[in-house]
Amino acid sequence: MYYSLKNSLITMKLLIVLALVAAALARPDDSHYDEKYDNFNIDEVITNERLLKNYAHCLIGDGKCTPEGNEFKKLLPEATKSNCGKCTDKQKVHVAKAIKAIKEKLPTEYETLRSQIDPEGAHAEDINKYVAKYAP
Repeated sequence: MYYSLKNSLITMKLLIVLALVAAALARPDDSHYDEKYDNFNIDEVITNERLLKNYAHCLIGDGKCTPEGNEFKKLLPEATKSNCGKCTDKQKVHVAKAIKAIKEKLPTEYETLRSQIDPEGAHAEDINKYVAKYAP
């Protein structure tokens, strides 16, 4: 009986350890942003000036935000400084298209946003290269 109880405890401990390892492995990869944004319809936003303006004002902080807009707003400073280092390939294209559209269609909002995110202009050249590469 003692042997059986001891084996049961060992088995239970092993199952708990395996469950913890499985939970740790199942956690989202922190090296990339959530892939759910890979399917975000950026073309709908950049071709609709009202939507584009709403997103721009959300990012600036003087407009209402959609749930996605709030998430983008949180990620924007890090993405700017890292040249979108945690973005998936699709997200890099989405971000470049958005930057290009805001810069071309809403220059006042672009300048406000740029001055908030990069007040010294330290990343301006990198941003221009990034946009040229992913949204030619």
